[in-house]
Amino acid sequence: MLIVKQKNFILHLLNLKTGNMKKAFICLLFLVTIVAFKQVNASSYSIDDHAIDQLFADATETSMISVNTGEMSSLPSGIPSAAVASRDKDAVVAIVLDFFLGGFGVHRFYLGTKTMTGLGYILTCGGIFGIVPFVDFIVLIIDNKDISPYIDNPKFFMW
Repeated sequence: MLIVKQKNFILHLLNLKTGNMKKAFICLLFLVTIVAFKQVNASSYSIDDHAIDQLFADATETSMISVNTGEMSSLPSGIPSAAVASRDKDAVVAIVLDFFLGGFGVHRFYLGTKTMTGLGYILTCGGIFGIVPFVDFIVLIIDNKDISPYIDNPKFFMW
């Protein structure tokens, strides 16, 4: 009976005029969402506590201090050397990040700044309403050969 009502409802939606297409689309979307959620079965998921405990027992503990200083003695042999933080930053990546996400200060996080600088970008509506990321963008384009003065620069104005 429910399927017949849904079929009649869909046929009714298809016969509506163009002015009501927005309402029809929203109703159809709502109907599809309801049907999709009825098909979800959470009881099929299970957690294997023994496997999780074994995973933690086999894990090797490392500290971020040893990773940042480059001491590889505490790292397991299976971790590639690329996992260690690199001081080499690419100017093109910083420029692209500044262009698309400059208002959030993502380019500054990439270049290695403090967390408060990124919060400053966000709290000042994108770095004083987008002026600071725009100047950062211009400075990075001009100085793209040597961006070392901007790496790990804690100042809000990196230039």
